[in-house]
Amino acid sequence: MEGKVISLDGKELRNIELSDAVFGLPINEDVIWYAINNELANARVGTASTKDRGEVHGTNRKPFAQKGGGRARHGDLKANIYVGGGISFGPKPRDYSYAMPRKAKRLSLKTILSLKLQDGLMTIVEDFTVESGKTKDLLKVLSNVIDVENPERTVLILKEDDPMIKRAARNIPWLGYLTWNRLRAHDLFYARRVVMMEGASAKLNEFYADETKES
Repeated sequence: MEGKVISLDGKELRNIELSDAVFGLPINEDVIWYAINNELANARVGTASTKDRGEVHGTNRKPFAQKGGGRARHGDLKANIYVGGGISFGPKPRDYSYAMPRKAKRLSLKTILSLKLQDGLMTIVEDFTVESGKTKDLLKVLSNVIDVENPERTVLILKEDDPMIKRAARNIPWLGYLTWNRLRAHDLFYARRVVMMEGASAKLNEFYADETKES
């Protein structure tokens, strides 16, 4: 399939070949759901912790006599029914992360890329950089590609790890950035606009179209 490359002036520059194995897949909602949930689970800190009755600091004496008071028997004030007592079945530190099969993860990313392209939410631009690292210079470039006056949640896919673009983009609240080999399903799926560099599309064609390569 063919894709159009837009110049930094906002004009159509040329057509490029996009692999059907990366940008022309049918939409697989299940694998997208699993990939997003996997990323959210792996990002959970899992440090929530409560104390049970054996960990609460306090006296071990009985609150009142076992018999003769007409009340139910109790062992100590650290029981869960007392204020300041232990918590029954409360959270403990745990690791929520789990591994997702490599092929399924790669399929989810290719499916989302296909979805964005088919829905007309992806724009391919010629390669560029922001030598000054200034936000205003990056906005000037993007203004010819997308509507920065009424911005939507946008992800910029870079052809390489560019610290100057990252520096310029971090002050733009509606703009996120991903390197072509560090894609995240959650960010891609929920973006209303995807701006991808031409060099990134070429690398995605080469890498993801070949199922024999390691990720």
